[in-house]
Parts: sequence; structure tokens; C-alpha cells
Amino acid sequence: MTLEKLSSEFNSQISTISNKQQLEEIRVNFLGKKGSVTELFLQLKNIAGEEKKSFGAAINELRDEITKKIDAKKDVFETTELNEKLQGEKIDLSAPIRKENRGLLHPISKVKQEIEEIFAKLGFEFAQGPEIEDDFHNFTALNMPSDHPARQMQDTFYLQNSELLLRTHTSNTQIRKMCNSQPPLKIAALGRVFRRDSDQTHTPMFHQVEGFVVDQSVNMGNLKWVLEQFLQAFFEVKNVELRFRPSFFPFTEPSAEVDINYSIENGRIKIGNTSLGGNKFMEILGCGMIHRNVLSNCNIDPEKFQGFAFGIGVERLAMLKYGITDLRMFFENDVRFLKHFGF
Repeated sequence: MTLEKLSSEFNSQISTISNKQQLEEIRVNFLGKKGSVTELFLQLKNIAGEEKKSFGAAINELRDEITKKIDAKKDVFETTELNEKLQGEKIDLSAPIRKENRGLLHPISKVKQEIEEIFAKLGFEFAQGPEIEDDFHNFTALNMPSDHPARQMQDTFYLQNSELLLRTHTSNTQIRKMCNSQPPLKIAALGRVFRRDSDQTHTPMFHQVEGFVVDQSVNMGNLKWVLEQFLQAFFEVKNVELRFRPSFFPFTEPSAEVDINYSIENGRIKIGNTSLGGNKFMEILGCGMIHRNVLSNCNIDPEKFQGFAFGIGVERLAMLKYGITDLRMFFENDVRFLKHFGF
């Protein structure tokens, strides 16, 4: 077939098509691997000299012409389809605006922000520690040797075929900071911790904030003042009363469980408010003076320095502040709950 005849046949066919499918069939018939134009290129091997060169140029010109006409026809079809679609999808400007669903902070995220802001105002520097930890930083350096019964209280997640574990408290940050820094230190650490426990008031993963201060003249009075300032700011009350009860933690000596006063108003716990009958107490945190063995393990001279430390569960603080009774609600992602407490 000659180039003139092939061009004439193409023009005849493309003038009669009415949709993109027919256009694609024409493209394959003329430009495909077995198309008419491709077959003309195969004839070049039988032609020699200047004739081969001129014939090849003519085939290229025909191919370019066919390609341009196919693309132009394709643009026409696509423009027509778009116009028809726009015509059928008119916007009703009189329709009421749909209510916008805006994202909100999760209650735990909100509480974490509040905690960070309060401790920053109290002069604490924040530090981070790894969630996957080794035995030394999670237990041994905290005065818990391998046979210490306190290890059983942690109910730890150990990684399979590894000496590593998921940290059971943020105290690993305390150890790492003291090992790599020299007093004076005033540090707070906030993050996720993990223990094998799950019920209405415990989950396998929860958040903890820990603070510690190391200096030459730190005492329990300083510890009590910091806790009072933090809790009063967090619960937005001025008359928080704390009660320190002797307790035992291997990493502090002396150690104390701290109770906070509260009242019941309209069936809900209200922190503080002694003037309104807030004469009840509940446990809220643990604390104490950092054990001299812990200081020694971190290469800090216990004869020269001393310090205090405390740890509080973030979820427990959130439950008390916002009257939430089931810890699991924080992690079930019920949209109704999150909207209610997503401030």
C-alpha cells in the first residue's frame, strides 16, 4: 500500500468515528506493533541508497501526521466528556452547608501538654529515653539486682531471644541522664511505659511522667513543694492537701506514697476543696529521696549530692481531672467519647 493511499484511508476512517474506543482501534490499526505504518517501516530493509532515506522520512512524516490527528480527536472527546459531566454535576448554592467535623486533641495529648507546661514553669528540663531498654538502665542501675523481688512487681515484657525489654517506667531516662550529666539536675521525663496488666484501671501500655532533682542541698521539703505546685496548677485549685505515707521503692530511701485530698460533688470526685468537705484522701503517686546506690551507679558522689524523684501516671491524672471511670476508654477510640473530652 502506498503512502498516499494509506493517508487517504486513515483520513476516511477517522472522520467517521464517534467515541474514544473507535479512536483507540484506529490507533492500533495504523500505529500498533502490527499496524499499517509499522509494516511500511519493515519494507525499508528491501530498499537501498537515497531512496531508502527519502522513503523513511516520508513514513516518519505520515506517522507524525496520524499521531497529531489522533491526539486532537482524543482531546475533543475528553473535552466533550468533561462538559457533559460538569453539566450533570451542577452545585445547588441554596443547599445548606454540611457541618464540618474538626479534629480535636485526644484527652491524653491534652493532659500531656498541660503537664509539660507546668513543669517548664517550675524550671524543669525535659528529657527522653528509649522505650526499648536494656536490663541495666531499667532495673540494675535503679538498685534492683537480678534477684530483687521488686522486679516481679513490674511484670515486664521481654523481647524474644533478646536481652532487651519494654521499659516498665520512665526512670530509665533518669538513669541515662544522670550517667551522662553532672549535677545540678532538674529533669522531667514523659512517655509511654509497658507492663503486663489489663483491667478497668490498668492497661499494658500507659503514660508516665517522672521528675527528679539532684543537687547538694535537696530534701523532702523541696519534693513536697514541687508536688504541691504541680498538683495545684494541674487541678486548678489553691488548697491541695497532700499526705505522705511511708512506703518502699528500691530506688528511693526514704520512700513515700502520696495521697491527695478530695471531695464528692454531684457524684464526681473533686480534687482539693477542703472548705467544701474535701477531707477524704486517695493515693496519687509515689516518690522519695534518690537512693545513694542509684547515685553511685550513675557515677554521682552520694556524699556530695542528693536528690528526690517522683512518678505519676498520666492516665490517672486525666481520670481524676475529667471524671473518667474506665481507663480503657482512652484507647478504644469511641468517637463519642473523644468528641466529649477532646477540648
